[in-house]
Amino acid sequence: MEEKELRDLVRRYALENAARYGGKANPNAVMKKIMKEHEELRPRAKEVLKTVREVVREVNRMPEEEIKRELEELGGPREDEARDKEGLKPLPGAEPGNVRLRFAPNPSGPLHIGHARAAVLNDEYARRYDGTLVLRIEDTDPRRVDPEAYDMIEEDLEWLGVNVDERYVQSNRIELYYMICEELLEREGAYVCTCDPDEFRRLRDAGQACPCRSRDKEENIELWEEMLDGAFSEGEAVVRVKTEVDHPDPAVREWVAFRIVEEEHPMTGSRYLVWPTMNFAVAVDDHLMNITHVLRGKDHESNTRRQEYVFEHLGWDTPEYVHYGILKVEGAVLSTSEIRRGIDSGEYTGWDDVRVATLRALRRRGIKPEAIRETILEIGLTDVDATFSWEHLYARNRKMIDPESHRYFFVRDPIELRIEGVKESILARLPLHPDRDEGERILILHPENGVARALLDGEDAEDLWEGDVVRLMNAINVEIEEVGDGWLRGRYHSDDYRTAKEEDAQIIHWVPPDQAVRCEVVRPDGSVESGYAEINVEREQAGSTVQFERLYFVRLEEVSSGGVRAVYTHD
Repeated sequence: MEEKELRDLVRRYALENAARYGGKANPNAVMKKIMKEHEELRPRAKEVLKTVREVVREVNRMPEEEIKRELEELGGPREDEARDKEGLKPLPGAEPGNVRLRFAPNPSGPLHIGHARAAVLNDEYARRYDGTLVLRIEDTDPRRVDPEAYDMIEEDLEWLGVNVDERYVQSNRIELYYMICEELLEREGAYVCTCDPDEFRRLRDAGQACPCRSRDKEENIELWEEMLDGAFSEGEAVVRVKTEVDHPDPAVREWVAFRIVEEEHPMTGSRYLVWPTMNFAVAVDDHLMNITHVLRGKDHESNTRRQEYVFEHLGWDTPEYVHYGILKVEGAVLSTSEIRRGIDSGEYTGWDDVRVATLRALRRRGIKPEAIRETILEIGLTDVDATFSWEHLYARNRKMIDPESHRYFFVRDPIELRIEGVKESILARLPLHPDRDEGERILILHPENGVARALLDGEDAEDLWEGDVVRLMNAINVEIEEVGDGWLRGRYHSDDYRTAKEEDAQIIHWVPPDQAVRCEVVRPDGSVESGYAEINVEREQAGSTVQFERLYFVRLEEVSSGGVRAVYTHD
């Protein structure tokens, strides 16, 4: 493939990627797709990557309409691109009306973006097959339960648009698990093990059975009853499911189905001492709840092998297991235990701290649940590992919030510009939205003794020098005459925008001091940008998204005459 042919190929892929994601192509995504579909180029990967980066930079400078127009001139998206949009692959053995799926989080905290993938995929398949989605709270480890998480999970799912048909909490089903355990002991599919844990591990790793495995069912049931009666302390006895003692995966060998946990459960207190492990409770519930398809990450393949032994010993039909690739979420804190420690230590302000990737944090920032859903569905149900693209999420969200977000000025670390030679008040009429008839907002420069004042953004002010001409957006042109320490002095130059263009004037946003409200913006790293927003922002309701012109979108968290507090959404 010649250099020009390679460049044309890369441009096609870059245009397609940019058209799908709000006019901004992702060089990593473009490179990955080219390498996947053109294996002959792999020996030239370094050259291809260089071309991809150059072409993506070119494409990302283009207006979105121009990108779409050029793509149409090339014949539109290729067939495989069109197929990508058709949706998820069919579930194996699924029949409309007979599909039952489950979303089963642990209540150690609210949901994060990783949970959202499982929730959305299960919900989407339940909708497509006119099936049932079960919400099952898996809380059989008393040490990993946050009492507030039960409600938070339900609230997060409702916000995400996930339709739950049935709800279960495993800690309410302990007696049922006991009954199934007794049946398993009767069938000699499990046994009570009282070995020293270190000795058992030695035997397990050597592929040898422990002495407890040979007990008859009567002795096992007697020991089981003693466990329930409190005759053993934590760590002294467990129930193990029988497997091949030399199973290729040591983690599967004679795995634990029940153990003693002496810590009280936040929901049931000290009522139960013996608790099922996740794998046992999951297997039992998947059967009793008639789950037909289990969608789970590849990291659960070992758990699937464990759970299949319960189905085999009890003569149950196993569900259809579908394992998808691991989703990597870079630059985000997902561990609920880590977030909890951060909250307790004061490092994080709460579950919605902007530095974590909980759904509550994304909601606080102004991310739409529809944007999250679309981004997850794009990744789909594939066995290939994937990286969650924040850029794609933001591109989708931008498309959703841009039409409804009013525009306002916000100046950070403001510098005052004193403008001499202003003979009368200057009235600036600015649209609330550049593309929609949403009305207008008005800012007025009121001169006193021929001097008007305007607050400029600190970054803009740093770039100004004596002799520069700047244009205050939709107002006047000003020539800078003096640059001081924390202040600027200028002189009225002209009104016409065309004059500013001829002077190659920098166009900047501004706020009159007498029409300004204090404003703070919480950034993604937790830092706060302070400054002044134009007073017109007070017309907005808390919870709405707006765009601070030439800066970024924000979600307004607090709006009052005393000031505005906002949370950064994205550029």
